[in-house]
Amino acid sequence: MTVRHDGLLVEWLGYAGLRLESPDGTVVYVDPGRYGTLTGEWRPDSPSVGHPEARDYRPEDGDLVLVTHDHHYDSEGIRRVAGDDAAVVVYEAVYPPKIDRDVEDVDDLPYEVVRVGDADDRLLGDVIVRSIPGYNDPDGPHTDSSGEPFHPEGFGVGYHLTLPGEGGDDVTVFWPGDSDALPGHAELDVSLFCPPIGGSFTMDRREAAELAEEMDPDLVLPIHYNTFEALETDSGAFAADVAGRGVPVVLDERSDG
Repeated sequence: MTVRHDGLLVEWLGYAGLRLESPDGTVVYVDPGRYGTLTGEWRPDSPSVGHPEARDYRPEDGDLVLVTHDHHYDSEGIRRVAGDDAAVVVYEAVYPPKIDRDVEDVDDLPYEVVRVGDADDRLLGDVIVRSIPGYNDPDGPHTDSSGEPFHPEGFGVGYHLTLPGEGGDDVTVFWPGDSDALPGHAELDVSLFCPPIGGSFTMDRREAAELAEEMDPDLVLPIHYNTFEALETDSGAFAADVAGRGVPVVLDERSDG
């Protein structure tokens, strides 16, 4: 469905994909694609999990497309959502030759490609794009069998966006990427917070709820959960937890149409 927030139209597209449209018509996509979420092929590992239905989605209307790291780089997904004049913002560590999927090289995409580091600020059109480090704490729970973080520092980022809102006011949106709750996250000025809550490879629903309370955004919209078994979580319990902390929250678990 479409969530309306401070003049923004916001939609979870499945997995980590997020669509944002500002009142002036600027369209931003974050981490679109993978697992058949945009091609109509996705099916849940378990019945009745809360997640947008897969669909053949190809609007090609994006002004900006943002990619956080290798796991969320899907060149076909980018082509499905990017407009002809789009800018594609890609974290500098994304390296398609080492991705174990059939993807195009970033430089072969027919768009303006903007590479960013882990602490950059860019003004792209009317949108301020700020990259924020995103990673798993090596001493935390989100490590593999060898004790290595699934997302080591330097592997990926999150994005803090400032978009035009209603009446000339700005709206800030934060997608942490595949990350733990990290020092500094709670200090960000955030109107719309879109945390991952699936756990396993990122902060889980309890860690995300604690961060939401510290951050105190105007609205929380979780994404990156229930796409496959390892990301399954109780989103209703998350929403109740966040609401119980006095923070507005909404779930977006079905597609329009």
